[in-house]
Amino acid sequence: MANRTITIDILGMSCAACSARVEKALNKKDGVLNATVNLLQQKATIEYDEQKVDISDIVDTIEKVGYQVPLVRKTLLIEGMSCAACSARVEKALNKVEGVIKANVNLATNKAIVEFPSGVVEDRDLIEAVKKAGYKAKVEIEKDMHRGKKLREQEIKSLKTSFIISAILSVPLFSAMFFHMAGIDNILTNGYFQLLLATPVQFIIGYRFYKGAFNSLKGGGANMDVLVSMGTSAAYFYSVYNLFNGIHEYYFEASAVVITLVLLGKTFEAIAKGKTSEAIEKLMKLQPETARVIKDGVEVDIPIEKVEVGDVIIVRPGEKIPVDGIILEGDSSIDESMITGESIPVDKTEGDQVIGGTINKFGSFKFRATKVGKDTALSQIIKLVEEAQGSKAPIQRLADKISGIFVPIVMGIALITFLIFYLVKGSFDTGLMNAVAVLVIACPCALGLATPTAIMVGTGKGAENGILIKSGEYLEKIHKMDTIVLDKTGTITKGEPEVTDIISLNSLDEYELLKIAATVEKASEHPLGKAIVRKGEEELLLLAEVDDFIALPGKGLKATFEGKTVCIGNRKLMDEFNISIKTGEEELYRLESQGKTAMLIAIDDKLVGIIAVADKIKENSKKATKDLKDMGLEVYMITGDNKRTANAIAKEVGIDNVLAEVLPEDKANMIEKIKSEGKIVGMVGDGINDAPALVTADIGFAIGTGTDIAMEAADVILMRGDLNSIVTAIKLSHSTMKIIKQNLFWAFFYNSIGIPFAALGYLNPMIAGAAMAFSSVSVVSNSLRLKKFK
Repeated sequence: MANRTITIDILGMSCAACSARVEKALNKKDGVLNATVNLLQQKATIEYDEQKVDISDIVDTIEKVGYQVPLVRKTLLIEGMSCAACSARVEKALNKVEGVIKANVNLATNKAIVEFPSGVVEDRDLIEAVKKAGYKAKVEIEKDMHRGKKLREQEIKSLKTSFIISAILSVPLFSAMFFHMAGIDNILTNGYFQLLLATPVQFIIGYRFYKGAFNSLKGGGANMDVLVSMGTSAAYFYSVYNLFNGIHEYYFEASAVVITLVLLGKTFEAIAKGKTSEAIEKLMKLQPETARVIKDGVEVDIPIEKVEVGDVIIVRPGEKIPVDGIILEGDSSIDESMITGESIPVDKTEGDQVIGGTINKFGSFKFRATKVGKDTALSQIIKLVEEAQGSKAPIQRLADKISGIFVPIVMGIALITFLIFYLVKGSFDTGLMNAVAVLVIACPCALGLATPTAIMVGTGKGAENGILIKSGEYLEKIHKMDTIVLDKTGTITKGEPEVTDIISLNSLDEYELLKIAATVEKASEHPLGKAIVRKGEEELLLLAEVDDFIALPGKGLKATFEGKTVCIGNRKLMDEFNISIKTGEEELYRLESQGKTAMLIAIDDKLVGIIAVADKIKENSKKATKDLKDMGLEVYMITGDNKRTANAIAKEVGIDNVLAEVLPEDKANMIEKIKSEGKIVGMVGDGINDAPALVTADIGFAIGTGTDIAMEAADVILMRGDLNSIVTAIKLSHSTMKIIKQNLFWAFFYNSIGIPFAALGYLNPMIAGAAMAFSSVSVVSNSLRLKKFK
C-alpha cells in the first residue's frame, strides 16, 4: 500500500460547521485514511492511499460540498518540441504527474501551463516528467517573459544560418539531377563529389533532426524529427550503398533538398509565430525602464524593478507613468488609451488613481506608488493575455488526439508503401522514394499550430481592443452564445444615479425631507443612497448621526433619527412594516413611468414623501443592444428595480425581455433558469455584486475600467466599460473560430490528400518536403489575418 500525506488550501470555510462538513466528506471518501481540516489556517491535511484515490478525486470531493481548492498555476518553458506529436506527448506526461489537475501545452509558444493545488507538486516533478518524455523544461520566472523576443530572434538567426549553408550545398546536388537526366557527366554528377556535399547537410545541418528524433524515441514516442531523419537517412544511406557498389543511382539531392526546404519552412514558421505574440510585446513596451523617485528630498532615477510601494514619484509632461498610484500633488491630463481604449485624455487631480504604462500629456504631478511589479494593472493584463494565449480551445481536442497517434500510423503507411512497390512491383528504388515522400509530407505541424496560433492572435487582438479573454475556451464559447443578460446598473446605465425629484406628501418642505433622507442614507453603501447623500451635501445640509441603522437588502433601510423611526425604500419595505402608500401612488406611477427609481420615505409608520433617483443611460447602450439583436442574440435586462421603472428603461434601449425586482442573491438563480431552457447564456455585470451570476452563466463578462481588471468571477473583462465591447468580443470570437476551422480543414485536407499521392508515387520527396514545410507557414499566415480585425 502506497500512502501519502498532503496539506492543501481550502477557500470558503467561514465557521466550524464548514470545516466539519469538509472533514466528514473527505473521511467518507474511499481511499482517504485520515483527514483533518483546520478552519483557522483554511487548510486540510489528508493521508490517503495512492492506489485507491488521487488528488483530482480529493479536489472534486471538496468542491462537491461547496468549497474551493485554489490552484497554483506554473508556466514551463519547453525545449525540443518540433510538431504536434511533441506537444501531445509532453502534455500527456505532465497530466500523469500525481497532483496535476490540468496541463496545457502550446506548440506555438513552446510553453506548458500546469495547474495543481499548492504544496502538492514540486517544480522538479514537472521538469523530470518532461525530461522522461524526451524534452527539456524550466519553470518560467517573471524576467523570462521579457526574454521571449530575444530567444525567438536567436532561434530565427540560427535557422536562417543553417538554411543558407544547407542551400549553398544543396543547389549543386539539385543541379546534378538535371545533368544526370540529360546524360551529361561532369563533376556535379560525380558520386563522391555529391557525397562530399550531402554529408555535412545530412549530419551537421541535419543534426537538429537527429537530436530531436533521439529525444523523442527515448521518451517513448515519435515526432516530426523522426519522420524527417528517417526519410532523409534512407535516401542518403541508399545512395552511399549504390556509390560503393558501383551503381550510378544516387538520391543525395533528395535528402539534402528535403532538409533545406524543411529548414526554410521552419524559418518562416518561426518568423510568423513571432508575429502572433506582438500584442504581448506591445504591452511590455508600455512600461518605462526607470522612475524618478524622491529619496531624502532628492530626485533620483531608479530602475522600475526597484520601485517600492509608498515611494513618491514625479512625472513630467510627455512621460510614461511607471507604476500604479494615487496623485498627491498637481493636475494633469493622462492618455489611458493603451490600457482602457479611450482615446480622450482623462483629467486627473489630487486623490485620483493613475495607471502604470499610461502617458502624462500636459501637467507635472507627484504620486504615491500603490502597486508595483507584478501587482500593477499592466502586469496583470500581460499575465492574463499570456495565460489566455497558452490555453486551449475545446475544438483542439480532436487535433490533439490525432497528433498523438499520427506519426506511428504514418511510419506504418510508409513501410507498407515500400513493401508493395518492392515485393509486388519489384522496384526497390521506387518503393524507397515513395516511402520517403510519405514520411516527409506527413508532418503533423500544421495540425498542432492550427488552433493555438489563432487563439494567440485572437486574444492579443482582444487585448488591443480593451477585451481581456481569460482562455481559449471562453473565446470559443462566446461564438456559441445565443442569449445575453445585461445587468442594468453600471452596464446599461452609467451607475451614477442623481436625484431628480423631491416630493413632500405632508407638511414637511423639500429641504427638510432631503435632510432626513440624506442623514439616514449616510450610513448606506447603496448607490441610490449615495446619490441622496451627494444631493444633501450639494445643498450644504448638516447631516447628523442616526441610531439603530438596519439595511434590508433589496428593500431599503430603517433607522432612528431625532427619536423618530424613519423608513426609506421601495414598496416591499413599506409592506413589511404595514405602511400605507395610497397617498403617494399617483406620483409613484408617474415617476416610474419615466424610468426613475422612486424611494418612499415614512416617519413613524406614515408616508411623508418620495425622492426619485435616475441613472442616466450610457450613450452607446441603445446601439449596442440593437447590434446584439441583429446578431441573433436574445437580450435580457436584469435589475432590482420595480417592473414599471425597469420596463421604461428597457423600452428606451430596445430590450424586450425584462427581469425586474430581482434581489442580488437571486440573480444567479435567474441565470440558471434561463440556462435550463437549453440556452447558452452570457451575463454582463460589474464583477462585484454580480459575481455569483457571472460564475453561473456560461460566459461571464465583467465591465471594468482602468485598474479594475483582476475580476476572478468573470471569464471576459471589458475594460472600456461600455456595451460596444460585447459586440466586438462576439465578432472577434466568430472571426477566430472561422480561422480555426479553416486551419483545421486545410491541415486535415493536406494530410489526407498528400499521403495517398506520396504513397502512389505522384510526389517526389523534394516536392513533398516543400509541401510539408509550407503547410505550417500557411496555417500561421492564415491566423495572422486576424490582426486586421477591427
